Amino acid sequence: MARRTLTIALAGLLPLVAPAAGAQVLGSDAAACTAQQGPAILATVTGLKDRTGTLKLELYPPNEKDFLAGDDDLAREGKFFRRVTIAPPATGDAAICIRVPRPGRYALFLGHDRDGKRKFNFWSDGAGFPSNHKIGRARPKLADALIDVGPGITRTTIRAQYLRGLGGFGFMR
Repeated sequence: MARRTLTIALAGLLPLVAPAAGAQVLGSDAAACTAQQGPAILATVTGLKDRTGTLKLELYPPNEKDFLAGDDDLAREGKFFRRVTIAPPATGDAAICIRVPRPGRYALFLGHDRDGKRKFNFWSDGAGFPSNHKIGRARPKLADALIDVGPGITRTTIRAQYLRGLGGFGFMR
């Protein structure tokens, strides 16, 4: 019983832990994470190639048809979609908060729009997902993007990937 009580007490402290040493929570939804007003996802983004362009965190319904679909198409069909866009921080990891409508399963995508054209450029832009599996040359898999969100703040770390030659997308060294 004492171990269970200690576990519960420590779990209650987890939301108070900072996302990363000195990382400021960024994005239009930052208050949801800093004020513990979940449900929300706090994604710590690591492995950025550079500090150009913008980072975007996008939340999709958790199914193949809707995963990475256009936001206009999803809106037309009355489906949930949310995007938070930020400028990459000058140094360190990026801690991005995105609200979710209710606890449940979602698909989460990180894009690094390095050229600023607001459309994914295979040759220069980066991408990442909560699973942190190497993307390679194939279309990203829904299973790699799935995340279960609880009633509070759900934390995840996403390691950005970029085109790395014939092997396709991979992590920076």
